[in-house]
Amino acid sequence: MRVGVLTGGGDCPGLNAVIRAVVRKGIKDYGYEFIGFRDGWRGPLEGDTMPLDVSAVRGILPRGGTILGSSRTNLMKIEGGVERVKDNMAGLGVDALVAIGGEDTLGVARQLHDRGVNVVGVPKTIDNDLNATDYTFGFDTAVNIAVEAIDRLHTTAESHHRALVVEVMGRHAGWIALHSGMAAGANVILIPERPFDIDEVVAHVESRFRTQYAPIIVVAEGAHPKEGQMELQTGEKDSFGHVRLGGIGQNLADEIERRTGKESRSVVLGHVQRGGTPSAFDRVLATRLGVHAIEAVHDKAFGRMVGLQGTDIVRVDLAEATDTLKTVPAERYQEAEVFFG
Repeated sequence: MRVGVLTGGGDCPGLNAVIRAVVRKGIKDYGYEFIGFRDGWRGPLEGDTMPLDVSAVRGILPRGGTILGSSRTNLMKIEGGVERVKDNMAGLGVDALVAIGGEDTLGVARQLHDRGVNVVGVPKTIDNDLNATDYTFGFDTAVNIAVEAIDRLHTTAESHHRALVVEVMGRHAGWIALHSGMAAGANVILIPERPFDIDEVVAHVESRFRTQYAPIIVVAEGAHPKEGQMELQTGEKDSFGHVRLGGIGQNLADEIERRTGKESRSVVLGHVQRGGTPSAFDRVLATRLGVHAIEAVHDKAFGRMVGLQGTDIVRVDLAEATDTLKTVPAERYQEAEVFFG
């Protein structure tokens, strides 16, 4: 059997660990041959490949990013895209495909499976917003990067008696903001699932200043105030229809300074959260997912995604994983609210 592998969407730490595990397990135990498709769905769309053997994956376990490259190509919006992929896979002798990605990449994988392509999915996203898996690899690393940054910002904020607003990634789900904010002792955490009241935020900031400590506000990029409270920036859309976010941190810092008279600064962590070497947790999770993904291919369990439930790696339908996003439930946010102010 010849198996294709691709990584789509935003890069994250742990992608190379999955590729390594898929190839090592597939060659050692099943004698499979592998080729890598470059740059997400663009690879099979254009037939752009690279060889994947044991030597190609040697030494990549601790490396961030992806040796295959990535993109946000949405082949479902390209006329004849599905047939081109099927034709290219047939021409290359590819019998099955391991697609490593998040909501958008696995959404395309699901549609391809519905159209007769043999595909198995692996859940990747720093946002941790895929259903049917407790955690996605990349999330733990992103949270730890954010926590280290917030820890450092506490000391400089207190030295200058200023408020610091830390903007982290999270378009529709606030998992990174919630976990990094709680772990780093943020005084306010704002997430997309809960429109915030700017008056309450300012009250928490003033309360913190009264204790002679400087406030740290962690805000997900997709967080937004209650209607009519603040003007927000909007951006252009990508091929999956997502608006390019950014600006809530600066807007919030400006509003806090205007209302409190205290100096406020914004720090946007941005792509720093996605880069660099993966944490030990993400290396292990990514490796386990890769091993189980090629086992699913061997068992012809196509149209499935491997995921983490408890401590076990399980197989779930791609539809179950991609139908709805896994967002922060109200009770989890309430746990964090105890420490606001």
